[in-house]
Amino acid sequence: MATHVLRPGTRRRIAFDDHLPVDHRLNTFYRIGAGLMGLFLLAFGILGLTNNVGFFTTHGDRVIGLNTNGSLSVLSICVGLLLFVGMVIGGNFASTLNMVFGVLFILNGFLNLALLDGRYNFLAFRIQNVLFSFVVGVLLMFFGMYGRVGSALPHDNPYYKARHPEEAERTERIGALRESASATALQQSHRAAPTPKAVGGTETKASETTEASVSKASESKAAESRASETKAPETKAAEPPRTTDP
Repeated sequence: MATHVLRPGTRRRIAFDDHLPVDHRLNTFYRIGAGLMGLFLLAFGILGLTNNVGFFTTHGDRVIGLNTNGSLSVLSICVGLLLFVGMVIGGNFASTLNMVFGVLFILNGFLNLALLDGRYNFLAFRIQNVLFSFVVGVLLMFFGMYGRVGSALPHDNPYYKARHPEEAERTERIGALRESASATALQQSHRAAPTPKAVGGTETKASETTEASVSKASESKAAESRASETKAPETKAAEPPRTTDP
């Protein structure tokens, strides 16, 4: 009994198949999210390093509207490269990576919000950096949780299949049975339907039979008329001549 109870709880390993439409759409979405966020962080880090700002200075310098220093620039480059790796790998790895970094960005925003204008503000955060961290964290969580978290996931979703293996197998069997039933019904309809040659043959046979019946009827009518014509003079000749009294 215990083993029977534990078996339904086991999950399959999630593997994306790009030939399936749902898997391909989710995989593309995860890749795009990781690539866009990684590209922005990589550009922000490179521009911060070009300004030659100190690594642990608390005043920092402005880059594309955000405050930065050397340590924040290097950290942004590292995170951007990791997101690019997730974009290349894709699938469940990219989804998990997006969610993990989304949570970390939100926590980082709360942490640096408490360290603003303090001597431990080693990343040179300002209020715009805090807001930016919150926005990037929410976006990364959205890119990672899309099609993965929810109570109304479709049955062909890879995460739904991993969480409900027995029900997924049941729906797959039902779908296979329906496809086989429709295929057999289509084959039977093709077999029952007459071919064009057969249809043409029946039409020609029917026309031939009608023509033969019409010709036979006309011949019988002509024979009857001839017989009536030959009988008429014979009856006239067989009648005795009438005599008249003097």
